[in-house]
Amino acid sequence: QVQLIESGGGLVQAGGSLRLSCAASGGTFRTAVVGWFRQAPGKEREFVAVINYSGLNTDFAHSVNGRFMISRDNSKNTVTLQMNSLKPEDTAVYYCAATWGIYSTDSRRYNYWGQGTQVTVSS
Repeated sequence: QVQLIESGGGLVQAGGSLRLSCAASGGTFRTAVVGWFRQAPGKEREFVAVINYSGLNTDFAHSVNGRFMISRDNSKNTVTLQMNSLKPEDTAVYYCAATWGIYSTDSRRYNYWGQGTQVTVSS
């Protein structure tokens, strides 16, 4: 069993930056594929970024590519999402999720989820 806790959300002006962290306890997090997803009001949850167990493979949604970065520190059981040049359309609740044995951008492939952290970008 893995517990995931997101932190770092908040209110920021357009063009600003935020750093989200996903901290894990329990389980074998260092072998997990970790994804970030987001859900805006009235919209479906969508993929943001994914990182494989080693950190050598990453992928991003087209809408955030070039602005967001994802990294992990397996010694600390954390995954970080650095968000730069934020836009109002980035406003959403951001979730981290973990899965094993598959590298995927599909939220249905993820077994464990955090509770989410709110990101609000004002114009």
